[in-house]
Amino acid sequence: MSDISEYRLPNSASEECGHWCVYLILCEGGSLYCGISNHPEARFAAHQAGKGAKYTRIRKPLEMRLVSQALSKSAAAKLEIKVKQLKAAEKRDLWLALA
Repeated sequence: MSDISEYRLPNSASEECGHWCVYLILCEGGSLYCGISNHPEARFAAHQAGKGAKYTRIRKPLEMRLVSQALSKSAAAKLEIKVKQLKAAEKRDLWLALA
């Protein structure tokens, strides 16, 4: 997956942008968790504190990378579904491309 443009939605002055983002979290064991938030730093801290998703309570979060930001909540939710439908290898490729 060398082209991640379909996962990064452009910010345009003519578009109405929100404050939501789609993120990937690398967990212990190498698994990746995808989510959305309007406060990504606070959400990652919650995941690390064991107050996030059940998935990240079981698998310790190590690092977070933003896939896309400045989205409406609806656009973020749609993109989250698209990322979650990727195969594990494709998610790893996306993670590496975001570095």
